[in-house]
Amino acid sequence: MELRPLISVLFVFIHQLAFSLQSKEQVLLDMRASGSELGWLTLPYENGWEIVQTVVNGSLFYTYSVCSIDSTEQENWLRTTFIQRRPGTSRVSVELRFVVRDCNSFDGASVACKETFNLFISEADADVGTNFRKGQFRKVATIAPDEVTKGRELKVNTETRIVGPMSKEGFYLAFQDMGTCVALLSVRVYYKSCPSTVQSLAAFPETVADALTVVEGACVENAVSQATPRIYCTAEGEWVVPVGQCQCLSGYETTGESCQACKPGYFKPYASSELCQVCPDNTKPSSTGATECQCEEGFFRSPSDPPTSPCSAPPSAPRELTSTTLSADGRLQLSWSPPLVTGGRSDLTYSVVCEHCEASLCTPCGEKMRYHPGHTGLRDATVVVSDLDSHLNYTFTVEAHSGVSQYGTDRPTATITTALDYTDPPKVTLIHLDDRSPTSLSLSWTLSRRPPVHINHRYELMYRRKDDDGERDVTTYTVVISDKSSVQINDLTPNTTYTFRVQALSPEGNPGSYSTEHEFHTSPIAESQVQGNSTMVMGAVVGVAVILLVVVAVLLLRKRLRSHVRGGPEDPYFSTDQLKPLKTYIDPHMYEDPNIAIQKFVTEIDPTAISKQKVIGVGEFGEVFWGVMKPHGRPEVPVAIKTLKLGYSEKQRQDFLSEASIMGQFSHPNIIRLEGVVTKFKHAMIVTEYMENGALDIYLKDRDGELPSYQLVGMLRGIAAGMKYLSDMNYVHRDLAARNVLVNSNLECKVSDFGLSRVLEDDAEGTYTTRGGKIPIRWTAPEAIAFRKFTSASDVWSFGIVMWEVMAFGERPYWDMSNHEVMKAINEAFRLPAPMDCPSAIYQLMFQCWQHDRSTRPRFSDIVNILDKLLRNPESLKTIADFDPRVSIRLPSTSHCDGPLFGSVPEWLESIKMSQYYESFTRAGITTMEQVLSLRHEDIRNIGVRLPGHMKRIAYSILGLKDEISSLSVFSV
Repeated sequence: MELRPLISVLFVFIHQLAFSLQSKEQVLLDMRASGSELGWLTLPYENGWEIVQTVVNGSLFYTYSVCSIDSTEQENWLRTTFIQRRPGTSRVSVELRFVVRDCNSFDGASVACKETFNLFISEADADVGTNFRKGQFRKVATIAPDEVTKGRELKVNTETRIVGPMSKEGFYLAFQDMGTCVALLSVRVYYKSCPSTVQSLAAFPETVADALTVVEGACVENAVSQATPRIYCTAEGEWVVPVGQCQCLSGYETTGESCQACKPGYFKPYASSELCQVCPDNTKPSSTGATECQCEEGFFRSPSDPPTSPCSAPPSAPRELTSTTLSADGRLQLSWSPPLVTGGRSDLTYSVVCEHCEASLCTPCGEKMRYHPGHTGLRDATVVVSDLDSHLNYTFTVEAHSGVSQYGTDRPTATITTALDYTDPPKVTLIHLDDRSPTSLSLSWTLSRRPPVHINHRYELMYRRKDDDGERDVTTYTVVISDKSSVQINDLTPNTTYTFRVQALSPEGNPGSYSTEHEFHTSPIAESQVQGNSTMVMGAVVGVAVILLVVVAVLLLRKRLRSHVRGGPEDPYFSTDQLKPLKTYIDPHMYEDPNIAIQKFVTEIDPTAISKQKVIGVGEFGEVFWGVMKPHGRPEVPVAIKTLKLGYSEKQRQDFLSEASIMGQFSHPNIIRLEGVVTKFKHAMIVTEYMENGALDIYLKDRDGELPSYQLVGMLRGIAAGMKYLSDMNYVHRDLAARNVLVNSNLECKVSDFGLSRVLEDDAEGTYTTRGGKIPIRWTAPEAIAFRKFTSASDVWSFGIVMWEVMAFGERPYWDMSNHEVMKAINEAFRLPAPMDCPSAIYQLMFQCWQHDRSTRPRFSDIVNILDKLLRNPESLKTIADFDPRVSIRLPSTSHCDGPLFGSVPEWLESIKMSQYYESFTRAGITTMEQVLSLRHEDIRNIGVRLPGHMKRIAYSILGLKDEISSLSVFSV
């Protein structure tokens, strides 16, 4: 095919190409800067990629082009020169600028024409020259244009891909053409670095931007931090998410990104981000860099005062202390005024001390005194004192206190001497009945105040019999004089009411006021017998009530047990009413015409509302695009578009659309959402929501070791919730794996790919028997492999494998073992070992999912509940599962007991696909297998193995070798 029509318009735009080289980008290869010294290899050497040169504005430009679309069998390769990898970089950015011709612009050649080409990479420790072998390259991406060139208006596309991780000294890039008319204008390979910076008083060095890297910094001079300051360097060469903050020392304040000493007259007591403060009141002027301002003479700070508080003086004495007798209830009230000098403090309190003085001798009043609200720590300038003796002198001393009182030389007190002189005896307020009989009543009474100890009061009791007509006859009162506040009245009439009143008499015989009258009744003669009979009756009633309660409880329990037995045994899946879904899945294959299922469950989309932007993958039936959908009257949304390639049969079309009729029945936040289909157009399409981060296994591989366990468990919880929804709908997925789970920008996981899924049949087993076909052995339960019996329990087994994939950051289950080895190991009760740093609780849940008896596996509802509990208690994820090689699946390199163990380090590394570390092992002096077997985890890291997935593979292999040697030793014995 002639390239000249394309090239003739190409160079009109070449001089407009310019790259924005920021200081943080370090270029490893620049096709434009290399000029005529490119030296790239092509395969085949003729009729493939060719270099084209032209002069634009006096400058010579070179491009590579290919346009072989006449034949369907096209495979043209273009390989760069050796690109040296800089130390510390494991990922690089590849920026491509290219032009692709629209296949529809060629007459009669569109069948063989394509609009995409492929990018490959091959790592090497040295330049291999012209030794070009396609088998050494691995595919990085399919490159698709955003815009194709249709006429003379050139559409230049720019694509950037991240390539890595890499571990060898350098690498080659290669471009594979399978029938595309493309011109490669520019190739630029570079890596980014985060420039040195000072943030939050922490200095961070320049760092190579390799994925998301945590960088430790150091505080600037005169600054400290409780923890080492850290910050993250992104793959784009940007500093993000600083962790930990440096703070200026005491006596220093922040000025820009440095710490300066406080000026004279200012101070700062603690290491913090605060500025220096002016010295507080009553302090001496400070010097430069002061951490505290000293108090002036006569002023102090209490031990609890912060250095920022002003200094204060002790308080003076309280003033105007007075006493007032509360004659109504025999209490004394003390009152005073606050001191004139409070020292400027707000913590002023008072204490009261009482002494009893006679002549020149004073003694404490004793514990019988009562103070309200108390005698110490008083906030108010008043207190009430009770339980005083009358006719005695009391001396009360009131002292003022503050936080600095202990520093004063004098005690600031106020003193008053007072006495209580009661002229009236106390009043009887209440008469109590203490006991009674048919002929006697025992009474006691309460006084309004306690009489002084040295004064003896007597009491006059008056009582009479209450007449039946209720009329009072004063001549019938009987008077009793008592020295105590209690009395027993005898010789009374049985079953009769009497009225009583009491008054107190002073020592001189002066009477007080009478109490109110109280009535009391003597007991009948037969009361004791009646009480005994009533007790027996009550006992009998209580006994009958207890017996009735026991009978009712037994009947209820038996009824409940009978209802439980009638319900039958509980099936672990879909047996109870609570688990019956509101909606049940309908198999599209039940319809005689598959188009009816499409019309019933799926929304038809107007093809004009769909705009394909770029290729993001290749499916079973055609290419998968990222694009946008703009429904009528609504904003556009990003979508993923599965296409059906041209030349399809009607069966292929029905199989393609059957997945849409399955997805259309689901609505759950953790199930991929179907937007609709396009069937009334020559290009059939399935449109789903767009998941920015793609497949879960690839996403995790690119972020090996970067996500915390809590985040991983949260992702697993989302997958389990989606599978619970499918299980509740009586639906079996059959192909649950990390590759069939998609991740969006919020790290939400959604189950997808329903190509192998089938509905549960309505039978006792709840199973579906497949009609043959391939099944994913590594993810499939034993009973499904052996008998083609699929249930939600077999999906639970698959979910356990997904848990292992997630915690192992996308590691392939059972590594490089064959399907036969996997099935044999599972039947022998071997299970995958715990991934590195896997929480013990998560690994235990995996093991439950891998129970050989499917009835003992947890349900998805149980799994969701368990994961919820772990997420609510993050501390439960800190216990890490132990790795035990005795229960692990051995790598293929150690799975042959009948052959010799590896004799050399290169042979061993080749068997576990880790040959790239041979030179690293050699430089570290590890040249024999005996030395390999003695390696520890930190030794592997020191050798130069940095990627967590590679570290796990090497560590697992060494453990397997040790277990193999142990087994052989036992056998030989």
